[in-house]
Amino acid sequence: MAIDLTRIDLNLLVVLNQLLLERHVSRAALTLGLTQPAVSNALRRLRTLLGDELFLRTPQGMVPTPLAERLATPVADALALLHGALNQPTAFAPLLSAQRFTLGLSDIGEIVFLPPLMERLATHAPGITLSTVRNTAVDLHEAMGSGQVDAAIGLLPQLQAGFFQRRLFSQRYVVLMRQGHRLAKRRLTLAEYSAAEHVVVVAAGTGHGQVDEQLQRAGVARRVRLTVPHFVAVGHILQGTDLLATVPEKLAQRMAAPFALHALAHPVPLPAVAINLFWHARVHRDPANSWLRAQLVAEFADRPGAA
Repeated sequence: MAIDLTRIDLNLLVVLNQLLLERHVSRAALTLGLTQPAVSNALRRLRTLLGDELFLRTPQGMVPTPLAERLATPVADALALLHGALNQPTAFAPLLSAQRFTLGLSDIGEIVFLPPLMERLATHAPGITLSTVRNTAVDLHEAMGSGQVDAAIGLLPQLQAGFFQRRLFSQRYVVLMRQGHRLAKRRLTLAEYSAAEHVVVVAAGTGHGQVDEQLQRAGVARRVRLTVPHFVAVGHILQGTDLLATVPEKLAQRMAAPFALHALAHPVPLPAVAINLFWHARVHRDPANSWLRAQLVAEFADRPGAA
């Protein structure tokens, strides 16, 4: 007859395990901090539940029945597994860890965050590995709720509700162009900006599309020569053309030297945007994830000590 696990009190298995070790009711009770009648009562309940005597009294003491002997190893292993799961160390040892973390990032995030983050991990946690998923390619609500993604960084309005978040920094948009461009000077006028040819990034699923909406509301017309779905190719495009691009300031800083580009203040007073770190409640108190978030804040937050 199959036993319904919902009918089993875990405490009964603890008593069974101790009786198998001690082979004596009084010694088992002493070890468990229980009274002898309490252990005897637990044994009676186990006998009724399992339909077996479990222990037989002999001149040599209590002898387990064949069923009790078959249960000895799996019960002990199960209790040890539960004990280990419920008593994990609260500290996280990054220098010894080989844990794998997954971050939700846009292409901008991979360019801006990954180089300094990997350098930091090489020093503080050389065994830890990272993987990334594109914020626009997965359902972050589901992926973070199920534990497939540990944290996400970016301008992510879809995660404003129901997630923990921490401001890392605010940034403005700038105009990026190649060095030697005829407009690469100290100040760019609105007329020059409007008359120039532009590459525009339509980054679906991110908040960066708000910039285009704000420019339209401000009545700013651009001569859009090229439209692309991501920022990762912008450096290559600008390097070999006279096109302009409106991009976040942090991205411009990362691209400037490798692609020989020049950034100017935007002639339109666009509002600054907040870049936040997001995480789900399921990992809020997890020591490893807490450590990872602390590294991200220490490396990228404008004011690492701010709440």
